[in-house]
Parts: sequence; structure tokens; C-alpha cells
Amino acid sequence: MIQFLMYFVTILILYAVWTTIRPSGFPPGPCFSPFFGNTFLIKKLNKQLGGQYKAFMKCSQDYKTDILGLKLGNSLYVIVSGSKLIKQVYTKDEFQGRPDNFFIRLRTMGTRRGITMTEGPVWHEQRNFVERIFRQLGFGRIKMENLIKQELANLVSVLGDRQDDISLSQKLSAATLNVLWNIVGGIQIFKKQDKIDELISLLKERDKAFDMSGGLLNQIPCLRFICPNFTNYNLIRSLNTKLYNFFQEVINEHKETLTSETRDFIDAYLHEKQNSRNDYFTDDQLIAVCLDLFIGGALSTAYTLDFAILATINHPHIQRKLHEEIKVHLGQQEMPSLADKSKLPYIEALLLESQRFQHVIPIAGPRRVLKNTKLGNYKIPKNTIILTNLRSIHYDKNHWKDPEIFKPERFLNEKGELKIDNELCTFGLGKRRCPGEAFAKSFLFLTFTTLFHTYKISFPKDKKPSLELPPAGIFLRSPPYTVKLEAR
Repeated sequence: MIQFLMYFVTILILYAVWTTIRPSGFPPGPCFSPFFGNTFLIKKLNKQLGGQYKAFMKCSQDYKTDILGLKLGNSLYVIVSGSKLIKQVYTKDEFQGRPDNFFIRLRTMGTRRGITMTEGPVWHEQRNFVERIFRQLGFGRIKMENLIKQELANLVSVLGDRQDDISLSQKLSAATLNVLWNIVGGIQIFKKQDKIDELISLLKERDKAFDMSGGLLNQIPCLRFICPNFTNYNLIRSLNTKLYNFFQEVINEHKETLTSETRDFIDAYLHEKQNSRNDYFTDDQLIAVCLDLFIGGALSTAYTLDFAILATINHPHIQRKLHEEIKVHLGQQEMPSLADKSKLPYIEALLLESQRFQHVIPIAGPRRVLKNTKLGNYKIPKNTIILTNLRSIHYDKNHWKDPEIFKPERFLNEKGELKIDNELCTFGLGKRRCPGEAFAKSFLFLTFTTLFHTYKISFPKDKKPSLELPPAGIFLRSPPYTVKLEAR
């Protein structure tokens, strides 16, 4: 018995030492602690600094590197900063994989599903299907624009000529979801406001419970058996169940009324499921695709609008400039349209600067390395997880000079015309570029322009919001705020 115990202890010690060994040529970073690597260091910095992206940035600064090597749980992670390196990650084939770990499987009820976190044939099939069906359904520029304008007309009607101390954030989230509901699930869901409110709440709670690395629960999955509440395991399971039940109910309603006609995306998917010869088209996969569409399209777009509105109110001279541009080029026309974009370069520049200033996804990813490779001067082993620090691009002083200052003029030339800066990285690059880019850009422009075409917006007296941001989950969120609306 003693001999067995000594053998066990020896093996345990050797394993502990092995877990601290840094692979040859791996990027610099903090030393790996036995068993858990840098898990608790990053968690501590996350809590101290108010966001995982800040923890990663501090480590990158401490080790003076744009390619930071970490170990979180049993997995190797590389945090990539800087435009040149991040563009390599986005465009090279060896960085196009997705992890297959506890976090990824947990988000879709135990198996990798959907579009965002799948790879290979499933990913190609599902992404191509989504893009093809949206084109076939006519959700290109004109039809999508009409849906957005219909929702904005409803929003302005509800707001009326004047509102004081109103929370716009929830209404913007609801407006974004309403348009997406119409595209994905049809008009019959569009009218169920209680469902929209429930979905917003679930998505926001889910966002707060995750980070891009999956958090402590992903790095030490066995903790779910010891402290399921502390690791958010119970919360995530509960939220996932509610979301899946929510979407399953919608799918069941479609099945009951399904005909040969295709009314919306869910109908198209159910038709494909009936006719497809492969196993990729299932109810569970449809639910995961819906979840990807809503997470990727709704929260990020609504949060981006929040930041743009706050920045405009916080800089009165900017609001005066955009009101002057609207007055000169739009006058009293009923509602702005996408055709007005070319007439409103200052508003376009303002929206670009807002996305640079507070991009809602400061850390993007995760990518899985598909084969042993190199990045910069470092060796990156197969199956390493890559996270990209987009904040490092948007706050690069060598490029932006004064990135801490909010300045729409960065995106205008000497003649006041829009100037696109290729260093701005908001929708990704390469094969995994965001498929919802067209929707997001259209919704941002139309909603922002309609609000400021209709209203002068300010903070209620003595209710200016805090400039300190809440702790970030997957997304960066604005602090809570209310506004005063005065019809122009």
C-alpha cells in the first residue's frame, strides 16, 4: 500500500511538473502554474481591471509582446495584438478552425452546432445555406430596408414628440430583435412583444455569464460538480434550456402551419430538412443557427447604437454638426433611407468612430490552429486556441495618434468626404467574416439617423451616466443611461 502511494505521489509530481513546461518556441507570457496554468492569474486580473480584454492587454504590456502565450486549464492560448498579426490570423487557412471544448459544447447543449462555433463540412453547409436563403427570400437591400424603416416608424410613434428620462437601450434591443424575428421567424412572431422582451433578457444574461475563453468553467470543467453556482454552470444550463425551449416552440408553430410556400428562414430550413440527404439539417441545428443569428446580430448591433448615442450626447458640438448636416441634406423628409448615406458623410464618420472608440467585441475568437505553424517568430502548436485583441488595433497610437479622443473627423478627408480606414476592424476578415455585416450596417445607419433626424437628445437634468463601463462578458456594454427626447 505504501509502495503504491509513493508511486502515485511520484506520478502526480511528475505530471504537475509536466503541466508547467512551456512548448519550445511558444510565445512569451507568465509562467504556467501546475495543473491550471494561468487560469487564476487571468481571473484575478479580470476582476481587478473589469474585463478579460484588459487582463490580456496588461499581460501583453508586461511581457512586451504582441503575441502572448498563455495556458488556461489544459489548453494553450495565444492572444494576438496588432493589425498585421491579426490580419494573418483572419486570412490564413491554418487559423480557421474552432475549438471543441466544454465551453463550446455547453453553449449548444452538449454538441458543436450552429455556424459560429463549427468548422469543416457542417460549417460550410450551414453558412452557405443561410446566405443563400436570405438572398432567395429577398432580404437584400430593399426588403431589409423596408423592414427596418417599418420598425423605426413604430418606435418613433411610441416615443412621440417628447420623452423625459426614458431608457432607449431596451427599446433599441427590441427594435433590432423585431427586425431579425421578421426575417427568421415571420410576422406571427414579430407581434409577440412579450416574447421579444423575454428573449432580450435571456440573451443579455447569457452574455454576462461567458467570456471568449469560456471562463473558469471551461478551463476546469470538473468544478461544475463542486461549485456549480460559483462557476455559473447552473445559470448557463438554465439559460440554455430556456433559450432552446423558446426556439423549439417557434419551430413547432412553424411545423403546424408549414406548406409548400416559404414564408421565412425557419420555413426554408424545415423544407431543406425534409429534402436533404445529409444529417446536418436537424431541429437542434436549426435552434443553434437561430441562436447564432440573434447573438451575433441583435446584442452587438444594439450595444453599438448605445455607444454611438452616448458619444453624441457627451459631445454637444458633434450633435450640432450632425443636426446641421441633416438639416442641409434631408430637411423635413419623412424618414432617412439608405440612399441618403452618400449625403451624410459626417454621420457615417461618426458611426465608424464610435465603433473604433468602443468596439463591442474587444476580444474576438476563438480560433483553433489546424496544424503546427508559425506566427511572427514563434511556434504555434496544433490545437492552440487563438484570441485576437481588436482593442489593440483601434487604440494603436502609431496609427490613430490620439485614440483616447472621440473624433469623427478621422474618417473624413479635407473635402469633408467619407474616408474609409482599412485599420478599422469591426466585422472581421476572410472566410469567417461576419455574415450579418450588411444588416448591422443598415440598421445602425437608419436607426441612428432616424433618431437624430427626429429628436434633439440629451441627458435628463442631474442624470448624466457614469463613464465607467460595466465588467465585460463576451460583449462590451455601455453603462445604464436614460435620455431626454425633444422633437426637432
